[in-house]
Amino acid sequence: MNNAQSEIIDSLPVIDPRRFRDALGRFATGITVITCLDPQGEVPNGFTANSFSSLSLDPPLVLFSLRRDAGCLAAFERARAFAVNVLAEDHQDLSNRFAGKEASRWEGLQFEAGQTGAPLLPGMLAQFECRTEVIHDGGDHRIFVGRVLRLTMPREGEPLVYYQGDYRFLTRD
Repeated sequence: MNNAQSEIIDSLPVIDPRRFRDALGRFATGITVITCLDPQGEVPNGFTANSFSSLSLDPPLVLFSLRRDAGCLAAFERARAFAVNVLAEDHQDLSNRFAGKEASRWEGLQFEAGQTGAPLLPGMLAQFECRTEVIHDGGDHRIFVGRVLRLTMPREGEPLVYYQGDYRFLTRD
């Protein structure tokens, strides 16, 4: 970058956080519940995320980000593996359940341990079992990169989508 470019970039105004959030809301995303077990392999942890993304096909890598103030951050930082559960349009209640801060989100919920030990939720569109490869700092978030070790696509269906702060559904012509 030359000096003129650097001066232009340095003189740009600061982005208003609310306006930034509103603009990001115009990018439709799928919704996932990302899960792990504590390092002792006993306590399940999970949260709703629309920050999930593919990263690489070779090797198969995915990523997600998690707020630094999330109650489950320490568990994900210590876990060696995690699972990404891709929600279908009929999973709005499950998305809400894992979006809250309630400790009882696992109460009465059936799940099975995947091959990595991370909890797999029933009836998902797709599931990715991953080994944590690296964790990066990303402002007020931590960015987790995982190598996909196993994937399943338990059912067909339409995805649950998030757009402008609300759930949306795909429609076909």
